[in-house]
Amino acid sequence: MAKGHRSQIKKERNQNKDTRPSAKLSYARISAQKAAFVLDAIRGKDVQTALGILAYNPRYASSVVEKLLKSAIANAENNNGMDPETLYVEECFANKATTMKRIRPRARGTAYRIEKRMSHITVILNER
Repeated sequence: MAKGHRSQIKKERNQNKDTRPSAKLSYARISAQKAAFVLDAIRGKDVQTALGILAYNPRYASSVVEKLLKSAIANAENNNGMDPETLYVEECFANKATTMKRIRPRARGTAYRIEKRMSHITVILNER
């Protein structure tokens, strides 16, 4: 059991809040595995380089991640007062979300299951 009153426990938990600018997209209609290819390409890069990589990447996930990265940059600028020139992608990851299950009719009255996977994509920035 945790020690202390519930309000004290909440206060301690909220003090450890992450102040880095970030953006999160929940329930993106792309599998986490496919999104990870694009995220691996921009991890650790500065923001301008990452936007350039995403602009010329042919994968569908790159357009989704590009919008998310632009949102994170705007969050850093407006909420934290950071300079966009000094930002870089510190963390980016895609977690598995719920899966939509659909049925495809097949021969002899059988059915195959189609799984339409979704993911939660997160981009976290920081200053150099």
